[in-house]
Amino acid sequence: MSQIRQRMSALSEQIREHQFYYYVLDKPVISDSEFDKLWRELVELEEANPELRDPHSPTLEVGGGIETTFAQSDHLKAMMSLDNVFDTNEFYAWSERVLKDVEAPTWLCELKIDGLAINLLYEEGKLTKALTRGNGKTGEDVTLNVKTIKGVPHQLQAKVPPRMIEIRGEVYFPLAEFNELNSAIAESGKVPFANPRNAAAGSLRQKDPKVSASRPLRLLVHGVGAIEGADFSSQSDVYEALAQWGLPVSSRVATFVDLKEVLAYIDKYQSERHQLDHEIDGVVVKVNEFAKQLQLGATSRAPRWAIAVKFPPEEVVTRLLDIKVSVGRTGRVTPFAHMEPVKVAGSTITNATLHNQEEVERKGILIGDFVVIRKAGDVIPEVLGPVKSKRTGAERAFVMPKKCPDCGTTLRAISEGDVDIRCPNAQSCPAQLRERLYYIGSRSALDIDVLGIEAAQALLEDEIVKDEGDLFDLTLSDLMKSDFFKKKDGSASAIATRFIDALERAKTRPLWRVLVSLSIRHVGPTAAQALVRTFGSIPAIATASSEELSAVDGVGPTIANAIVEWFEIPWHAQIVEQWERAGVVMVEEQKAAHADQRFAGLTFVLTGTLSGFTREAADEAITSRGGKSASSVSKKTSYVVVGDSPGSKYDKAIELGVTVLDEAAFVKLLGGTEIE
Repeated sequence: MSQIRQRMSALSEQIREHQFYYYVLDKPVISDSEFDKLWRELVELEEANPELRDPHSPTLEVGGGIETTFAQSDHLKAMMSLDNVFDTNEFYAWSERVLKDVEAPTWLCELKIDGLAINLLYEEGKLTKALTRGNGKTGEDVTLNVKTIKGVPHQLQAKVPPRMIEIRGEVYFPLAEFNELNSAIAESGKVPFANPRNAAAGSLRQKDPKVSASRPLRLLVHGVGAIEGADFSSQSDVYEALAQWGLPVSSRVATFVDLKEVLAYIDKYQSERHQLDHEIDGVVVKVNEFAKQLQLGATSRAPRWAIAVKFPPEEVVTRLLDIKVSVGRTGRVTPFAHMEPVKVAGSTITNATLHNQEEVERKGILIGDFVVIRKAGDVIPEVLGPVKSKRTGAERAFVMPKKCPDCGTTLRAISEGDVDIRCPNAQSCPAQLRERLYYIGSRSALDIDVLGIEAAQALLEDEIVKDEGDLFDLTLSDLMKSDFFKKKDGSASAIATRFIDALERAKTRPLWRVLVSLSIRHVGPTAAQALVRTFGSIPAIATASSEELSAVDGVGPTIANAIVEWFEIPWHAQIVEQWERAGVVMVEEQKAAHADQRFAGLTFVLTGTLSGFTREAADEAITSRGGKSASSVSKKTSYVVVGDSPGSKYDKAIELGVTVLDEAAFVKLLGGTEIE
């Protein structure tokens, strides 16, 4: 009887795992017939032994209804916090206390990722539970959601894994993907995430793990908790083992014996923090040797052998001079703060987003207030709130305009309950036309040289184009109507020539970029690529039903309805026809997009400036050939491509023995020539 019970339990576990791969990840690892065989065996055993049936058996549940319950569960070993220091003097004071108790420690330094702490439990090498930090002793069970994170192994790559090990790490949201997600959220009329950490937490804590799977979450591990069946002498030994087992370990971890080297590491990353692909708020310094950690011990809340060196907060206070509104390419009217110039995160800013009128009211911001501003890396500057203690009584409330500031059209909400106000005059509103032209030239769309905001303005003001439909019919003589494109003697400038050449090149960009350039509401690069993979042409997308579009992974009904509505408008269809007549690609080139997969299984990292490629073009050259373009160097990196003024990625490549290519060698490899 015990053998039957064990077999039923094993079958239930296998079935749940395969349901997860099928329903959540959309990546089944066995055939339907193999799954059916497991299912039938469990059903037969349950029918023959009803007294042994688990009330939570998968045969009693709906397979596609997988969801996270966020049940509370205890950590085997408490997840402690870290004490903080905020300057060199405080750091030296901490290190002096350490050196009183231990001699000549090695200092391990790593970046303090601003994400969500997580604890992974592996038993006999298998990931069995993932918990949030919670109160340090008890966390929420987010196992299903964590299993969707790319790079988190479900099984450790170890011949003899530890019987049990808790692995601590930080879940984060990469900055580039965060900006793209926030743009999509803002475009849909919802309030964007305040920062990448909130986005990571919100994406991980989804009841439906399929939603978590749709977000590009990442994990870096930074320590261990309880261990059985393995022995390590130092933190760096642990990291080496974790990397060998297939876990994502940061390539920026370093060990030093001299405190001056530690301070140099801290200074380096404080100055380079905005060049990283994720947010950090400091550096963590640890005593590397476990024997010395044990000697130092811990307080009730934090270890004495580790400290977080926090970077200065990147928030400043300035006066809000006015709240104005801007009209975007899809007609959305967005309030923004116009402020006294202030320097934050390495740049001087005068404007910051306020998202919508409800957000202004929620934050209690008045015109004339002193306000707190935050800007981190490439994230758009944001007004956090007012400094009420500085108010004089002269401040006044913001009132959303009733008419479009650019064309005078009465503003309205697109649908009932929509917090966004829009200008419905999409065809001829000057602001929308300018923003759509500018967006076509952006790197997110067709990446057209010269077509920036000034060029877009000139094309419209000098009546060279009436809308984006005319763009690809332009000639040099057309551009001579505008001073922006000609020299003082009336001849064509270099800018004009570059612009015409860039327009010609843009006609053959990948089809998904053409779709993005149409400025269909909600359709960004991710949705566009999914649509092109499924339908293969703009005409096929234009004639697809809402149901057919919704069925595409990553699209859904909101995007689908927006696409159907866009193509139903006659002047939109005319733009597509004009572009097609001008030679803009409307059908995916299957050969170019899919046949050449010579980089399949290879990972590239780019560093420095390439003379013959933009960063986006180099990435595309790699991914279109089946390769992966990564942001950091590890032992798994195949090649590091080095341009002018390379950064620390070059040093890391040399340290790890990764093959380094200069631009000429990279071009050879792209052409199919073997590197000698």
